[in-house]
Amino acid sequence: MTANEMPPMATPRVAAGALFFDDEGSVLLVHPSYKEHWDIPGGYVEPGESPRAACLREVREELGLVPALGPMLVVDWAPAEHEGDKLLFIFDGGSLDAEQERDICFADGELTEWRYVEAESLQQHCPPRLVRRIQTAIAARSGGVSAYTEHGSAV
Repeated sequence: MTANEMPPMATPRVAAGALFFDDEGSVLLVHPSYKEHWDIPGGYVEPGESPRAACLREVREELGLVPALGPMLVVDWAPAEHEGDKLLFIFDGGSLDAEQERDICFADGELTEWRYVEAESLQQHCPPRLVRRIQTAIAARSGGVSAYTEHGSAV
């Protein structure tokens, strides 16, 4: 089979982010300067970069932190109308201590603020499928497993 005879293949955009928690189990959300809603720290994977490496790079660029990432919690098939197919990875960032919180700085200017939000209040800050994705990641972390989701919902 030649390259011209190959069937079309998906070429999704790939992004990765980290879930960080405080001692009470609330989730760290960040407010990007270019979005209406809050999000988790992270961003797009660059060519030749693994999702885990992208997550580490993005957290360093956005928050000035070098976390010891835990396991992958969620991979989400999440196509977006104006962006096409997407695969989104969430890794466990663990709990931040007071020193790490003091070290947070917005070096690249993409973010304007951060805060911890209880799982029950996520819908006040994030779009529904991001809320579902984060809640699935919290459940996966609690259960010591990873989850596959579509549009933020477990399949």
